[in-house]
Amino acid sequence: MPRAAAALLALLTLLAAPGPADAAAWPRVVSLNPSLTAILLALDARPALVGVDDYSARSSPDVAGLPRVGGLFDPSLEAIVALRPDLVVLVPSAEQRDLRGRLESLGTQVLALDNITLAQLLASIETLGARVGRAQAARERVGAIRRAFEDAERGARDRPHPRAVLVLQRDPLFVVGGGSFLDEMLRAAGAQNLAAGFHEPYPRLDIEWLIDAAPELILDASEDPQPALEHWRRWPSLPAVARGRVVQIAAPLVTMPGPYLDRAVGILARAVAEPSTPGVGPRRP
Repeated sequence: MPRAAAALLALLTLLAAPGPADAAAWPRVVSLNPSLTAILLALDARPALVGVDDYSARSSPDVAGLPRVGGLFDPSLEAIVALRPDLVVLVPSAEQRDLRGRLESLGTQVLALDNITLAQLLASIETLGARVGRAQAARERVGAIRRAFEDAERGARDRPHPRAVLVLQRDPLFVVGGGSFLDEMLRAAGAQNLAAGFHEPYPRLDIEWLIDAAPELILDASEDPQPALEHWRRWPSLPAVARGRVVQIAAPLVTMPGPYLDRAVGILARAVAEPSTPGVGPRRP
């Protein structure tokens, strides 16, 4: 192909691709979940969004000015329909089952995307990318995540694998159980997840279970304002406390089932690899 013709073809392809300068090319999307909103933003698909749930609006300044359609579990059908979306994206839940049916009965397309396992999350990124014309960006994001997991696994091969828990909430105590993307991240980072035997992603447990489990490493991703080591020092018999292996983990960057799991698994890998400092506690990652 002549060079001039090739350049013209490339220009026409660029102009035809959806983008901020061509608003009509973007589908009108309403997102009802912050993780899906984050995926769309990571794929540079902000122009496609015409409405979001309240939590998305509060957690991301990039969509703070968009119309809000209600909470995660109580979105307003009327507010969604008023935005004339081409597509509504959500994470399936019992609370939204009725909403989904009502939207579909009105002719609105609904895309329900699971976000529990790593495979589901990677599939969600690629599916969303394809639906908004950002398939290549989605493939690149998925590739970066896969490489980061592989790097973490390689780095952990020759290190000790501490017995660990990843705390999501302190009181009541919720931890990462088996079968979730966070469980997969812990394994990739070189930790033994002591709650992996619970066949639910995020089990509620009691402090007696934690004391009996005797974790060597506590990864605390709760949003409690009290520093993690200060909180867990109330149970000095915990090996993690005695060895100074209590690490405060940045949430929601690590815990959100979103588009930056490559960064998240890197944070966990560094936390797991960090040496013990008895009585002091590791640095924040």
